Amino acid sequence: MVLADVVARYHRLKDEKVFFLTGVDQHGQKVQQSAAKAGVPPAEFVKGISQKFLDLGKKLEVRYDDWAETISDRHKKVVRGILQRLFDEGQIYKDKQSGYYSVRQEQFLTDKERGPDGEFGPEWGEIEFREEENYYFKLNQHKEWLLQYLNKRTDAVIPDFRQTELRNAVEKLSGDLCVSRPKSRLDWGIELPFDKDFVTYVWFDALTNYISFAGYDPSLSTFNSQPSAFRDKWPALQIIGKDILVPAHGIYWLIMLHAIGFPDDQMPQLLAHGWWNLGGAKMSKSVGNIVDPFALIEKYGADALRYYLTSDIATGRDADFSEERLVERYTADLANSLGNLLNRTLNMVHRYRDGRLNAFTNVEFADNSSFAELIKSIVEQYSGSFACQSVNDALEHAIHLAKMCNLRIEVSSPWKLAKEENNEPLDRLLYALIESLRIIAILISPVSPKASHGIFDQLNWKMELSGKEERFSLADAEWGRLLDGHVVGKPTPLFPRIEILEGV
Repeated sequence: MVLADVVARYHRLKDEKVFFLTGVDQHGQKVQQSAAKAGVPPAEFVKGISQKFLDLGKKLEVRYDDWAETISDRHKKVVRGILQRLFDEGQIYKDKQSGYYSVRQEQFLTDKERGPDGEFGPEWGEIEFREEENYYFKLNQHKEWLLQYLNKRTDAVIPDFRQTELRNAVEKLSGDLCVSRPKSRLDWGIELPFDKDFVTYVWFDALTNYISFAGYDPSLSTFNSQPSAFRDKWPALQIIGKDILVPAHGIYWLIMLHAIGFPDDQMPQLLAHGWWNLGGAKMSKSVGNIVDPFALIEKYGADALRYYLTSDIATGRDADFSEERLVERYTADLANSLGNLLNRTLNMVHRYRDGRLNAFTNVEFADNSSFAELIKSIVEQYSGSFACQSVNDALEHAIHLAKMCNLRIEVSSPWKLAKEENNEPLDRLLYALIESLRIIAILISPVSPKASHGIFDQLNWKMELSGKEERFSLADAEWGRLLDGHVVGKPTPLFPRIEILEGV
């Protein structure tokens, strides 16, 4: 959720139209079983779980445009419409199947899912032998299309090693996709429009949310015939966990879209992020190695947690969560580098110039270079990192500018310039530092919006938009926007020191 919010904020920073959809899928056998175990109806059970995600998003300052809940009527209408269309076209048929069934993954397994020892691995959970009649979507007939699509589009999946993983899985694809479950054993789902004795397989239902909440009309047979309000939102970037790339998003979803008429140039790009592990192992409620995000937000604040979650993990890779590391990154990057730069610079502007700046078209940074050139280079690298979805690298560029400014303070010794009444060099330096802080605030705003507003408030910049996301624009991240005579505010600590408790 945080990664998606950061990416959405970056695109809004570029003044691009953004439709950020997130939410919860609420059907399936696992939900029905969990509700029964809790002694409540499934609808009541999912309402409570959904509310926790809504509360967490609010605490983390996630700003989305729509919230998807798969029990909603508009979603059900789209799912049934697609199912009926595929059935009418002969792409869904009824057949009897017997075999081993994974209760956790809610799917039948084949011999390809067996390990070298001939057994199904623990990732499949409880395994049952079942024989039942169901409806099947002709997945396999689209296999060659999917292989050709992945060959033509090298960035269909980010990072690239995940695309290789997906392609290998597609090559092994055989058989079709069971898209129903008999009501005799599962009634918590969307009823099939052509057979009331069955409900829809949870993945066929859940995946459809990406278009059902964006305004897709299943009665229109081609992509170009869809409403412009829907077409304007595509092709989409979908941010998912690596564990649901294969087969759900990378195979089922792409083939589903192809089957209902989406052209290749309107296929979504899939960004598969890694896991946050704890002690080298995947976090799991059953194991007990989990971290409470509400407690972390209460302890450190949303900005600190958002910064850690996006700066300390390379997009697509796994990382080991460490509260100690969270404090270290916060202290080194935000408190020591950025916070210290903001505090000392504002203090110097007030001490030496009564808070008023003299503007300069350029300021020398080092031999044969200037602050304007440094900032331009950093903004270009920052944008390049976001283009590759490397949020951690983008943040590194922003913090690097803060570190370079702190270094410049030490080299220039502004306190000596003030004592010597060396006015112009001091004025140039103070202007360069304040301009750099203004630009750093813009660059970190997708990750740490509250801190960025705090910096702008102290710089007395765009006060009429205080607290609003429109305050930040990448177009403003260039030298010279602060005018001659601009008066800055007084410093207020934005990043108070965190004392880590023993044993954390």
